[in-house]
Amino acid sequence: MSTVLKLLRTGGTLSPYTPGRSGSFTQPQNPLISRTAFSAAHVVCDPFADTNPLHDSRIDWDATLAYRRHLWSLGLSVAEAMDTAQRGMGLHWTRAQELISRSITEAKAVNGRIACGAGTDHLLPSNEVTLEDVEAAYEQQCAFVEGEGGQIILMASRALTAAARGPEDYERVYSRILSQVSQPVILHWLGDMFDPALAGYWGHRNLNEAMDVCLRVIHAHADKVDGIKISLLDADKEIAMRRRLPSTVKMYTGDDFNYPTLIRGDEQGYSHALLGIFDAIAPAASAAIQALDRGDMAAYERILEPTVALSRHIFQTPTYAYKTGIVFMAYLNGHQSHFRMLGGQESSRSLTHLCELFVLADRAGLLVDPELASERMRLVLAMHGII
Repeated sequence: MSTVLKLLRTGGTLSPYTPGRSGSFTQPQNPLISRTAFSAAHVVCDPFADTNPLHDSRIDWDATLAYRRHLWSLGLSVAEAMDTAQRGMGLHWTRAQELISRSITEAKAVNGRIACGAGTDHLLPSNEVTLEDVEAAYEQQCAFVEGEGGQIILMASRALTAAARGPEDYERVYSRILSQVSQPVILHWLGDMFDPALAGYWGHRNLNEAMDVCLRVIHAHADKVDGIKISLLDADKEIAMRRRLPSTVKMYTGDDFNYPTLIRGDEQGYSHALLGIFDAIAPAASAAIQALDRGDMAAYERILEPTVALSRHIFQTPTYAYKTGIVFMAYLNGHQSHFRMLGGQESSRSLTHLCELFVLADRAGLLVDPELASERMRLVLAMHGII
């Protein structure tokens, strides 16, 4: 018998809601081949750790690594220690190193693909930070990832944004790092809607001018660039940049609003994926890529179309709070036993937001066990005084 919930809706009203049946998403029998699809994976905190949760959150390693095995079982690749894992918002570099090391070991055990974030987040931005400091910080983290046997995702740097005086400084730093790495990396251009500290990246506020700088770096070091993930939430900008990349360099969409169209592509090309939303919609993402592999465009559209409203809701302003929705989905679907996050970030979204997320996930067929999800939603409602 389906559970009827009283959900808090916009305007402060309570409305009855009965979830439907879960969607039917097929497990892949073969590797996904038509697109490379990375899911940026979240971390599960340890709710029993007797530490200050605002400054010293601990990770539940069993649950965190189990979720990565879940993603690999769906044929997806894992983007590790990225912003979805609360990098710079609860996950500091010391803890990220352990996460990277453990996840690479797991990846090798199941033959799963993994790429790991390397940045400068152990270097606090300030007026005293020099370009040499930024380069040294990048070098330290890149050396660690490659030393563990991982592919690098070269993350955008808050410290570089603070230290750079113009586009030539970005070209200098990226040229130095790319000349040293031993394997091609994935560059990551994260827009300021995801991290306000990155405003004006590549030395320009104007995105077209910033893109010109980024493309100069890529063309100068094409042999060291596997691809670039851009997270600007602007499909036209991504397509324009995609068409200007060297033929050997992939575009990895980071557009959590327009991913179905960008991954499907057009007559001149398509984007691969490196998406935070693929953590929350992993079964649907896998099934959609399987449909592309079969050449079944109708099934591809049918699977992903209802996930877009959910993604746009999870990534609504302030966009950087999207991690809360990602973890809430994992909680609803039984991948973790609690709704706690590093740094107490579970409080970053309102109860109304979480109720709407529940409805949109249900409509997309992404509540794996509607009864379990309803019981967990009921507990969250009760915690907020709704019995």
